[in-house]
Amino acid sequence: MARLFDAYIIVDWSAASKPTTGANSIWVGVHVRNARLKFQFTAVNPKTRLEARKFITDMADKLIARGDKVLIGMDFAMGYPSGTADAIGLTKDGKAPWKAMHDHLASKVREREDNSNARFPLAAGMNYAMTKGPHPFWGTTKRDAVNTLATKKGDFSADGSLPEHRLAEAWIKQTFKANPKSVWQLLGAGAVGSQTLLGIPTVQFLRGEIKDSQIWPFETGFQPLSEDALENVTCVLAEIYPSTVSAVQNPGEVLDEAQVRTLAQHLQTLDDAGKLADAFGPPDSLDTRKIAQIEAEEGWILAK
Repeated sequence: MARLFDAYIIVDWSAASKPTTGANSIWVGVHVRNARLKFQFTAVNPKTRLEARKFITDMADKLIARGDKVLIGMDFAMGYPSGTADAIGLTKDGKAPWKAMHDHLASKVREREDNSNARFPLAAGMNYAMTKGPHPFWGTTKRDAVNTLATKKGDFSADGSLPEHRLAEAWIKQTFKANPKSVWQLLGAGAVGSQTLLGIPTVQFLRGEIKDSQIWPFETGFQPLSEDALENVTCVLAEIYPSTVSAVQNPGEVLDEAQVRTLAQHLQTLDDAGKLADAFGPPDSLDTRKIAQIEAEEGWILAK
């Protein structure tokens, strides 16, 4: 089976509120063939989300122009637990729940040159729309805490609460013995909620800028990919979770850099062996109802 992709761009995102480089900042790993058709990895460390958007877009366009098919992996959730868009009141216009949420966040997030952001007020506003209280989003600084956003987690076992985790997180935890955080947690070690709030608008930006790109599994379908399925697709945007592979740091590498390198190389190895295609499909443990839930709103994590 031929390789599905010719280039792999893996992105470690950041919700930093000022320009930042080094550890715990944005790292973009680019794993592509050089002039000798050998795969070569390069890491780039943009200091702001706007710089990262431009770099990823320009790199994808350059690769596509030379005939490459590109996989872009982003390390934050691309969807929320089933029922979220409806709870906020976003699904009245007939859009799929995932698309309604993506459009909502893209309309609210304004990236700036200084990398500042208003993720805590944004989450507080969505909490008000969903529950009129500090739930389900949680985790903020004491300075930013308000009646609708608290520093501590609420009660996800209460009647009517949205799920704390997506189906994808439960699968990752069971399959890879990892401990993915909830999309509702905005602050704290390993938290992914803020990256998700600020990352989804960038996914929408890339989807609009990169011609003939698609978001997996929402637009491609939650099914194994094939050359035929990708015939008119230049680029696939997918959610990834770097902790599904063990990264060993090379001399001088920070952990984030090592993780994007290791995952990019891992995906290329799977693709070379004809094993990556199946990773785009559902595991046997999912029934048709759960698959529909994932395609409609929650999304999934590309891992194998």
